[in-house]
Amino acid sequence: MQNEIVVLGINHRTAPVEIREKLSFTEKELDQALSFSSEKDELEETVIISTCNRTEIYCAGAGLKKNSDAVVSFLTDFKGIREEKMKDCFYLYQGQEAVEHLFNVAAGLDSMVLGETQILGQVKEAYQKSMEKQRVDTIFHALFRQALVVGKRVHRETAINDHPASVSYVAVSLANQIFPVLKHQKVMVVGAGEMAQLTIKHLCDEGVKDLVVVNRSIQQAGKLVELFGGRVEDYNRLLQIIPQADIVISSTSAPHFILNKEKMTRVMEQRNHKKIFLIDIAVPRDIAPDVREIPGVNLYNMDDLQAVLENNMKERKLAAKQAEKVISQETEDFQNWLNTRRVVPLITALRARAEDIRREQLESALEKLNGLSEKEKKTVERLSKNIMNDLLRIPVLRLKEKAAEKDVEGCIASLCELFSLDIEGEQGEKEKKSDRGF
Repeated sequence: MQNEIVVLGINHRTAPVEIREKLSFTEKELDQALSFSSEKDELEETVIISTCNRTEIYCAGAGLKKNSDAVVSFLTDFKGIREEKMKDCFYLYQGQEAVEHLFNVAAGLDSMVLGETQILGQVKEAYQKSMEKQRVDTIFHALFRQALVVGKRVHRETAINDHPASVSYVAVSLANQIFPVLKHQKVMVVGAGEMAQLTIKHLCDEGVKDLVVVNRSIQQAGKLVELFGGRVEDYNRLLQIIPQADIVISSTSAPHFILNKEKMTRVMEQRNHKKIFLIDIAVPRDIAPDVREIPGVNLYNMDDLQAVLENNMKERKLAAKQAEKVISQETEDFQNWLNTRRVVPLITALRARAEDIRREQLESALEKLNGLSEKEKKTVERLSKNIMNDLLRIPVLRLKEKAAEKDVEGCIASLCELFSLDIEGEQGEKEKKSDRGF
């Protein structure tokens, strides 16, 4: 019987964070859940992807064709929750839809930030964890390896990552355009909010080392310095410190402009009009908009950054259209491979039966043909093999072609009866031998 692939999940679109928290898995729980899944007869292979934005259970098994609810039961039983409370948050895909969903996830097309790459590493980690717990076999080895290939191919062949997709990252990208070597620039942060912290993180990722944090709360500023290095300065010294900075990130809760055109004109005179990059991510704004009229001043506020971000997301969505074509092709390729597996046991059994007949007839013929040289014996054996292979070649090709058709099970049953083949029996013997370690 053909194994069915099923995925059950929740993500940022289907469930609020309080639900996602309940269904997320710690490292310890992942080990326990994978062991627990091995006790479920229908779940022959299991991979669990658990991130802050999604929890997904991927399962494969012959029994899932008729009982996909076994995956739901597995999750709710393990987590000790009632299915009724969660059913509106779940999505469940089977067969080709499940394959396509995984490929979309690996490529970042199902992420909160379209096209993000972190999820690809998380898919890889989930697959490796299941391998360690011996919860993957032929189907999932092929599926998850191909998912990793698909993710890499999408990022390589499309422009989905060419455009920053967060306000903080957009700000750093713009700074990169103004300063050829960003890591050599001096950065000053006014305020110590979450957006400022994210922007500093991206700047530090680019190699920036020289950091000053200016804030009314020295304690809050100290937390940023602990995270990213640098030093803390008193807010009252703001105008004395700004001339030393190349990049200024301003994110205070002041009800008025802390920097206006007059103040920045004096700052630029002290800098000898050397260019400066101002990122105003405060709402209401910290920096007067007419500051950008001063030569050498590059000012971006939240509206500017949001406009760039929206344009970038449009570009990402265009790239996502290309990615969908890649995923559609890869899904079809995997499905063709999976369909072909449906007839593999029959082809194997057919070849084995033909080989038994060939050997029996060859031995009988060689007994009658006494006195043949070794070379002549090999010629006769080669002839028997060629006859067998030629006879099977077209039936095998036709079987592979029919593998994707709905009535292939009937075709398999007819051929088993016609040639007296017991596929399930032979398959069962193989599994018993495997269990005994043969």
